Amino acid sequence: MSLSQLVAPHLPYLRRLSRALTGSQTSGDAHAVAALEAIVADPDLLRRDIAPRVALFRVLLDIWQRVPTNRAEGADAPVGAIERHAGQALSVLGLRARAAFLLDVLEGLSREEIGQALGASPEEVDRLVQEASREISAQIASDVLIIEDEPIIAMDIEALVEGLGHRVTGIARTHAEAVASVAVHRPGLVLADIQLADGSSGLDAVNEILTRIEVPVIFITAYPERLLTGERPEPAFLITKPFSVDAVRAVISQALFFGQQAQGPASRAAAG
Repeated sequence: MSLSQLVAPHLPYLRRLSRALTGSQTSGDAHAVAALEAIVADPDLLRRDIAPRVALFRVLLDIWQRVPTNRAEGADAPVGAIERHAGQALSVLGLRARAAFLLDVLEGLSREEIGQALGASPEEVDRLVQEASREISAQIASDVLIIEDEPIIAMDIEALVEGLGHRVTGIARTHAEAVASVAVHRPGLVLADIQLADGSSGLDAVNEILTRIEVPVIFITAYPERLLTGERPEPAFLITKPFSVDAVRAVISQALFFGQQAQGPASRAAAG
């Protein structure tokens, strides 16, 4: 099997993890490209003694942890709002703890696989995940708008979000309802499905909302690979259906870590 054949099936998940780590499509995809370039230059980086997806994550995380601007704000820190907020967030939650938590609840890796990706023992992985969980549990609550056309799913998300300590200020089933809800109550976070009840697009609804306010957005979809091609502006944060409580908690926390005012054009979804 060629290198490209080995890597190709795992690229959407490499992009998803990289975007969740950095908080934007642009920065996340840049890190993912850097990881792929490193592997092309030295194929031995893609260790054959561990699963290809885990090996890809290992290369990505090594690059991510070595980039100075990912460590703290300073002379070399980027000037973008997202990156500034990211630097502040990282001072609260360590790089390795955040990575371990995302590998656990977002990517569903085992403790052994997380250890392989991070170069950590199972005991250290447990400690890192617990550290992240403690920090995330202390997260300040936010007002959440849910854009979801399936009533049962919307109710499940509402109960889940409120169980995490957040407040649901509205549930919209269509593009028009979503825009109207934002006009009544400005949310601190938006959770949006892709396909809505009237045939409209959650992507379009979110794009219109983002012309009016700056707010973190998380998309919910059963087909993440369709939104993780890297070919156009795409969401930074995705939750895959069917979703778990821990996955939702992880992604909500990541989105809020980057600040309600940190969402610029680079993190907005393109109209579908």
